[in-house]
Amino acid sequence: MKTGIIGEGAIGRYVADALTSRGLGPHVILTRSGPTGTAPGGITRVRSPEALPDDLSLMIDCAGHAALAQHGPAILSRGIDLITVSLGALADPALETALTEAAEQGRAQLHLASGAIGALDALCAAKVGGLSEVTYTGRKPPRGWKGSPAENTLDLDTLDTAATHFEGTARDAATTYPKNANVAAAVALAGAGFDATQVRLIADPAVTANIHEIHAAGAFGQFHFRIEGHALPDNPRSSALAAMSAVAAIERHIAPVTT
Repeated sequence: MKTGIIGEGAIGRYVADALTSRGLGPHVILTRSGPTGTAPGGITRVRSPEALPDDLSLMIDCAGHAALAQHGPAILSRGIDLITVSLGALADPALETALTEAAEQGRAQLHLASGAIGALDALCAAKVGGLSEVTYTGRKPPRGWKGSPAENTLDLDTLDTAATHFEGTARDAATTYPKNANVAAAVALAGAGFDATQVRLIADPAVTANIHEIHAAGAFGQFHFRIEGHALPDNPRSSALAAMSAVAAIERHIAPVTT
């Protein structure tokens, strides 16, 4: 099986290293900068989905919402399966439709990596019986919100107490915080949907990890899930678990027996 990656940022580099260590590639990288062509190590760099090799089996999107919107439909329509960690992009109904139609046209699948959160299997199961409430709370140290709209309402450099800078639906969170709220989108897609999932985002100088919490209630009963995750060493805005979830999704895709 030949694999490829979209993007060479912190998550893309982690996934590339993991694929290399497992003997799974990557064989091609779709990138917007740097030289194109085949490098001495055997990895081919291209600028567009049209330049991807015909025998490519799987692409992994590690480049964010804009890259998924730009390249996702073309990749899927070519019959290439695609794994993405950019779940927040699906808050745009037009993009969700375009990706779905492209996957159907190419007889390919778009796989949504779980990202920086867990318990999504339980949430999916609970949805079958009906959910009455799903809330997601994201809490990060102030530096984790740098470069986001949180800077418009909070002084992140001098913050000395926890402060909420967003409350609303998962759809609003995913579109307003495209680089920070993929977890909110993952919770929404697994459970009650973008408009019925409530989100609260907090900057907290007292924490050192990225903390994600889900509360869900419905016919199944109720559960509360909390995870404290570390960022990748070279990017405080990129979750280590999100990168790991992309690799886990690849392994599930090729495994003869999977969970």
